[in-house]
Amino acid sequence: MKHVWDQKYAGEDYFYGTEPNVFMIREAGALPAGARVLVTGDGEGRNGVWLARQGFDVTSVDYSQSGLDKAARLAERHDVSLSLIRADLLEWNWPIDHFDALITVFLHFAPAQRRQVHKAMQTAIRPGGLLIAELFHPEQIKYASGGPKAEEMLVTAADMRADFPGIDWLLLEETRTELDEGRGHQGPGMVTHGVGRRTDRA
Repeated sequence: MKHVWDQKYAGEDYFYGTEPNVFMIREAGALPAGARVLVTGDGEGRNGVWLARQGFDVTSVDYSQSGLDKAARLAERHDVSLSLIRADLLEWNWPIDHFDALITVFLHFAPAQRRQVHKAMQTAIRPGGLLIAELFHPEQIKYASGGPKAEEMLVTAADMRADFPGIDWLLLEETRTELDEGRGHQGPGMVTHGVGRRTDRA
């Protein structure tokens, strides 16, 4: 799939725009000042760069070198720095108990791969740290505003509870939304999103 994302990010424009995800902005106030934040599947850097602009210590990971190159340019434009790592999240040597928070936005996998990656995400967060996640819900298949076209790759709140047994969800909901994220996400959609804190029962 790497070549697909490299092609998607190859243009001069930013496929999902340069503005950060609205849900992430809304919930980022819960992050402690200066927090170490991991952003997974950050693509062209819109979320990681925004977090760096707020003073967080950001690491952004993505599979696409084209995306990371544009993330670096976006960071330079805003005069911030962040750590950019090119990695396949199915094979990456994930840090353990390291980050104060993890952000994942519209990062989708087949079910078995999703469970693998979500387990790694949970353990990358230090106990007491936060997870902020927004993913497309199965009803998104009815909309033309973006997301996978394979329903099995879409995620319910029940999936999130099962995938993250060590996360105490402070908010977890399935909701309709209006997407305005570049040319990649435009129009009405259906998402599952939440904010949770890692507990020690994982």
